[in-house]
Amino acid sequence: MTYVMAIDQGTTSSRTILFDGDLKVAATAQQEFAQHFPQSGWVEHNPEDLWQTVILTARDAMGRAGATASDIAAIGITNQRETILVWDRKTGAPIHNAIVWQDRRTAPICEALKAAGHEGEITRKTGLLLDPYFSGTKVKWLLDNVEGARAKAKAGDLLFGTVDCYLIWRLTGGAVHATDATNAARTLLYNIRDGHWDMEICTLLDIPQSMLPEVRDCDGDFGETTADLFGTPIPIRGVAGDQQAATVGQACFAPGMMKSTYGTGCFALLNTGQTLVSSQNRLLGTIAYQFGGVTTYALEGSIFIAGAAVQWLRDGLGIIKDASETQALAQAADAGQNVVLVPAFTGLGAPYWDAECRGAVFGLTRGTGPAELARAALESVGYQTRDLLEAMQADWQGAGGEAVLRVDGGMSASNWTMQFLSDILGAQVDRPTVLETTALGVAWIAGMKVGVYPKQDEFARSWALERRFQPAMDDTVRDAKYGAWKRAVKGAMGY
Repeated sequence: MTYVMAIDQGTTSSRTILFDGDLKVAATAQQEFAQHFPQSGWVEHNPEDLWQTVILTARDAMGRAGATASDIAAIGITNQRETILVWDRKTGAPIHNAIVWQDRRTAPICEALKAAGHEGEITRKTGLLLDPYFSGTKVKWLLDNVEGARAKAKAGDLLFGTVDCYLIWRLTGGAVHATDATNAARTLLYNIRDGHWDMEICTLLDIPQSMLPEVRDCDGDFGETTADLFGTPIPIRGVAGDQQAATVGQACFAPGMMKSTYGTGCFALLNTGQTLVSSQNRLLGTIAYQFGGVTTYALEGSIFIAGAAVQWLRDGLGIIKDASETQALAQAADAGQNVVLVPAFTGLGAPYWDAECRGAVFGLTRGTGPAELARAALESVGYQTRDLLEAMQADWQGAGGEAVLRVDGGMSASNWTMQFLSDILGAQVDRPTVLETTALGVAWIAGMKVGVYPKQDEFARSWALERRFQPAMDDTVRDAKYGAWKRAVKGAMGY
């Protein structure tokens, strides 16, 4: 058998999936790891947790499939984006925990840069906004706050990378310090118009060029694993940030196609082809994928909290033991209550971009209980997605009036949630047979590169629909519910 290994390093867990020669899942292994919250609004990961869970799940998946390293044609890596690490070039030791994309500690840095008038030029070059979400200000914070870090960085002794880059460096035994264009595009340091690290922005943030990895195509050569890890070396031939990998996995190759992934957060990407759209509605211009030196762009809307709201019900409130319980609770909720949750636990993402906003619940009564809160958590995903879709349609006529949304990620398995999504959007929602589209996308990239999988057009034709959700909600009800959401967001931001 010939396999392709997809390493999916996410925000709360690492997962490895082996795909066979027909792009079917042959084996999967997953491990959660600890989240660290040193202060309010701070989120960190232990770098060793990221590394160990990747290696353990990779070996576990190989064991489940009965595969050896010689059976694996290539590895593809997809990862949580914007999360950053800085490590010693000589020893490989990280200088600090990884700072996670959800972390808000650099809000003062962002505000100072805005006040100095830098956001417009940064947005023009990077497609991004000045928000703690992105990587660049996190790197600056580490260099400013870890003792001796800035001196070591200026001496050329420190390396910076997003999670993919860190994994590549360790998998190759330090031989390769590289990332792909989609991850580079999320750092706030990469000029996506010209395709290079922007020295003016790096100078503004006081980040030495020597720290930066080489940027390669998604289907580039990222070296090979050291023999001691899996038995024999395995080539790494595909890399893409998780949301871009899902866009590829959903075969959204044509301009106007849109996907939305529902995991810890929610991320909607609209393929805009060779056109980099400058958003007038505080969406992001970004790189969808880059093959053979040709860049395809996208409009992206980022929602920080989707599945994490369900985790809050479980871990914060203790009203459920498992995420799967929320669907039955939502169905049992009192229809006469309109409880609205604004899940701004780490600020609000697109199209609001309010780093200081915090979560709020509106419409509570004496009769409000776990069922109503569960329904509000699931509904918040639909409301936030509608915010993004309306912004996309306002930004780019290619978004069209008759939107079709392809969905994936853990929450997309909930029929109740997807039906509400279709209802509140007033649009068709398509769920594919393969929900693991992030891993599928990067597996296809790596496998296509080494000749195991077909080229783009044939891969796109293989996309298969599992279920289509059609809107059934009355227009008056839809407008009333969305109006309540907009008022709730305004109230939360006002607080």
